[in-house]
Amino acid sequence: MANVIDVLNKRGFIDAITSEELRTRAESPLKVYCGFDPTGDSLHLGNLVAIIGLAWFQKFGHTPVAIVGGATALIGDPSGKSHERPQLSPESVATNAIGIQKNLATILDFDDVANPAILLNNYDWYQNFAFTQFLSDVGRHFRLGPMLAKESVRSRLQSDEGMSFTEFSYQVLQGYDFLHLYDNYNVEVELGGSDQWGNITAGTDLIRKVRGKSAYGCTFPLLTRSDGKKFGKSEQGAIWLSPEKLSPYQFYQYLVRIPDADVIKLLKMLTFLDLEEIDAIEEQMQQSNYAPNTAQKKLAEEVTRLVHGEQGLETALKVTEGVKPGAETALDAESLELLAADMPSCELARDQVVDIKVIDIMVSAGLSNSKGQARRLIQNGGAYLNNRKIDDVDFTVTKEQLIDHRLLLLAAGKKNKMLVRVQK
Repeated sequence: MANVIDVLNKRGFIDAITSEELRTRAESPLKVYCGFDPTGDSLHLGNLVAIIGLAWFQKFGHTPVAIVGGATALIGDPSGKSHERPQLSPESVATNAIGIQKNLATILDFDDVANPAILLNNYDWYQNFAFTQFLSDVGRHFRLGPMLAKESVRSRLQSDEGMSFTEFSYQVLQGYDFLHLYDNYNVEVELGGSDQWGNITAGTDLIRKVRGKSAYGCTFPLLTRSDGKKFGKSEQGAIWLSPEKLSPYQFYQYLVRIPDADVIKLLKMLTFLDLEEIDAIEEQMQQSNYAPNTAQKKLAEEVTRLVHGEQGLETALKVTEGVKPGAETALDAESLELLAADMPSCELARDQVVDIKVIDIMVSAGLSNSKGQARRLIQNGGAYLNNRKIDDVDFTVTKEQLIDHRLLLLAAGKKNKMLVRVQK
């Protein structure tokens, strides 16, 4: 059977490992963990890489251990942050943890007979750990020199913001997490993003000092676009994994818009498609008869199915087809209401819609930032009302255009849609 480390490396998933011994160790079953601090009630697209990594280990017969950081979320990880995170209450962290557990359960198999995934919360082993005991038992094994040399610490100390003792202690807590999991669950590997290297090595070093044993770290590259910006963000905000925060339709649409320069990388990192199939898609993209966006549609279908299930994908595809600009099918209120939960919508007063120029409505609905932008959109052929293209910048909406006297479907280009509910 192939080695999971080799497979992940071929998919561009591995940024660094603490020791080449990990490849040999991975030839036998092991336990690998990754932590997810519940600083919000949902994970986002950037976190998906870590979950996929755990899932790959599970596919190869290893046991994934997902840690919800109920304790560490109260401290706040300074990695990649220029400012200290806002302090969260224990109640909000507990609520957030529930949402994150749901995200993890959509991809990891906690019911697998052979090697079920394990879900833990580090608050369980910190809640009765006295501060003086922690300093005595754990803190004595950390030296300030290496701690200050960590990139996450050094960059903050050089900034105007500085770093609080609370944040500085984060790497000690994450290091102890690894030791606790090593002692109590036989966990030998920690998985994390490249920005977690310092926190991960804090754990491997602690295990070596205290137990005289080897443990391993494996990092993956952060999910960035070809222009250097992070994936998982849009103009509307984060690309959340929870359907309550971002509908399957919106999630699908974000992935369908991924640039050609990035789509192959994401197919390798965010899906379980065979590399041979991905290579074939990449080759097709170079052909003169390649249909634009084919690779993006494959990516969107695979990842939406993974995160939202088959039903979520079907809903996303249904909405995409139903609100496609220029579609010949006549829109009706019943169909639009069925799709409304899976696309952006707003409410406008009747006097903001009827006998009002469509340019003004687009601004009021938030589909355009300004009248000038809306005007340019119409002039460039990208504005639609109820799936019909608007060619006239002075086009005025009449009551006859309202679907069932109460709905309008606006579109800016082929991707951005807005369902307008007209108040009586």
